[in-house]
Amino acid sequence: MKIPDDIFTEQEDVDPDTLAHLGPLRRLAGIWEGQRGHDTNPKAEGPEERDYYERIEMQPIDPQSNGPQLFYGLRYHVHINTREEDTTFHDQVGYWLWEPATGLILQTLAIPRGQIAIAAGHAAPDAKKLILKAERGRTDYGICSTTFLEEAFRTDSYRIEVTFNDDGSWSYVLDTMLMVRGRDTPFDHRDTNTLTKVAEADLNPWAKIARARKAG
Repeated sequence: MKIPDDIFTEQEDVDPDTLAHLGPLRRLAGIWEGQRGHDTNPKAEGPEERDYYERIEMQPIDPQSNGPQLFYGLRYHVHINTREEDTTFHDQVGYWLWEPATGLILQTLAIPRGQIAIAAGHAAPDAKKLILKAERGRTDYGICSTTFLEEAFRTDSYRIEVTFNDDGSWSYVLDTMLMVRGRDTPFDHRDTNTLTKVAEADLNPWAKIARARKAG
């Protein structure tokens, strides 16, 4: 990526309607539920297979200017449970971001076990598949973990593949490569599910204000 000489001047005439400028991420906007999730994770006695169900909320945020960069995006919250337990199986928050000028897609993620990451990929506005990656050790699209996770369950890479289905649902395959202490080979911690929309997304705050002013 070539950084322009002017790194301070921000975009002008930015359209406040985020939903109209999300590119391939437009198909992620809304509230989703998936009942057929499957997880493969490491345990002392060997890989454990678990089924889960989840709810994902993805709501548009206001356009984000950062000098010459302009991102449109979604704020998301993932909540996952299993039918065997009442406690939360997985909780995650972050942003999906789209840069129309370059086709760059970002996913930021944070989980309450002391881990954050930022994954990146590129796609066309009408793409039916998204692939984003993050790698441990990178300072741009990398992974940061607690000391315990680094020493016991080190995450070396993260890859998410999203497929938009013809019926309006979307599916993902998520591979997190772990080096588990005491093991000689990486472990592929894999999650898969298909999500169906249960509610539409709201307007982002700036779009609401602009629409109200136009109506008034």
